[in-house]
Amino acid sequence: MFNFAFSLIAAKNEPMNSENIQCDTRTPSPPYGYSRECTHSREEQIHIVAQFHAHKIRPSRIAYRVGIDIAFIEELIAGETEPERFPGLVAHYRRQRYHQRMRDSNTRRAISRYEQQQRIEREFIQETDL
Repeated sequence: MFNFAFSLIAAKNEPMNSENIQCDTRTPSPPYGYSRECTHSREEQIHIVAQFHAHKIRPSRIAYRVGIDIAFIEELIAGETEPERFPGLVAHYRRQRYHQRMRDSNTRRAISRYEQQQRIEREFIQETDL
């Protein structure tokens, strides 16, 4: 038992050689914030970021899921790029999210529905007051 465990440890501590490198078929880790190439136009990227931001998705997660440049996402959210248009898009998608959540709350009954609708309204008011 000891020899088997020692051989496993020794194998893991071997220096990398060209044979080990060539046998490694794994793809390298993508750069921070990316999982794929972005195929969307700049206009679509702005709408996607606004929609994800309205749904409270972190910028790093947006970049990872869609492949949009994280620096561009942070510029949009900070108001450095498209400062007059982006907040309007976010407000539009927040209203859309609010209405969707209110429609979804109709599946509940009585007090549970009322409490959920009150919570949705409080969150929406808090988000729009920012």
